[in-house]
Amino acid sequence: MSSSSHPMLNVAVKAARAAGALINRAALDVETVRVSVKQTNDFVTEVDHAAEAAIIETLKTAYPDHGIWAEESGRTPGKGRDKNHVWIIDPLDGTTNFIHGFPVYCVSIALMVDGRIEQAVVYDPTRNDLFCATRGRGAYLNERRIRVAKRTTLRDCLISTGFPFRPGDAFQTYMQMLGEVMPKVAGVRRPGSAALDLAYVAAGFSDGFFEMGLSPWDVAAGSLLVTEAGGLIGNFTGEPDFLEQKECLAANPKIYGQLVGLTGKYSKFASAGDKAAVRQARAAARKTGLASKPSPAVEGASADEGPDVAPKDESAPF
Repeated sequence: MSSSSHPMLNVAVKAARAAGALINRAALDVETVRVSVKQTNDFVTEVDHAAEAAIIETLKTAYPDHGIWAEESGRTPGKGRDKNHVWIIDPLDGTTNFIHGFPVYCVSIALMVDGRIEQAVVYDPTRNDLFCATRGRGAYLNERRIRVAKRTTLRDCLISTGFPFRPGDAFQTYMQMLGEVMPKVAGVRRPGSAALDLAYVAAGFSDGFFEMGLSPWDVAAGSLLVTEAGGLIGNFTGEPDFLEQKECLAANPKIYGQLVGLTGKYSKFASAGDKAAVRQARAAARKTGLASKPSPAVEGASADEGPDVAPKDESAPF
């Protein structure tokens, strides 16, 4: 990192690289890695735990009074005058990809201060790609300034997404939303790591991203990368207070508004009229036997988070 980088960002980078080294070593013989199931299609490995421990040790050595909010070990409050500093950690975003040897996964670390993300690191150990940002100082990939893509029309855009994968996820709602987005864009990809998806939006590798069911550690670091690269991020209705709402939409400003126009009606926060219209459309599709099915036009790995079919939509937002 540059000597001009914020000292807290430098510590986060050190922690991310330490975790990445553990992940890379384990990837050399991934079939020997012990895997546990948190719930159906949701996995955790000994590598997740080891990487998280390495990150927390590095952060706590430098900042012992900061709080921790980590995917595997949960929340530990901060102390004293630093109690408003909280590190949000996903030690291995894309665990299912990692288990299968599919090289799309990353380490995600963000620092939240008084409820606002101030520092962000997303590290891809397979490519040695380091994305980082400090609020007000821009976003960088391997010390090169990055910006979101400049495309202005959806039909030219490459959009990334993530499929519902847990039992009870709003599968049918998602498929309706995907069915609206897909015909209007140049392509849809599903790599399997939300943190890396957001980093790619920030770098202009893709034009937008949307997904349901995400947790704060999936999106915290990526959210700052996107905004510092000139993009927008929020929930499906476009509201910026999205971190704990389990729906995420990101894109450059021109494309963001167009995607909100497509996804907003599927949000948990949509109007009653929009929710009714979605329900009616779903009922009509069922009656005609044209209920949505996964399209072969979706390209990308389905390795990260389980199968792309689900029998029910019991926890749909409406």
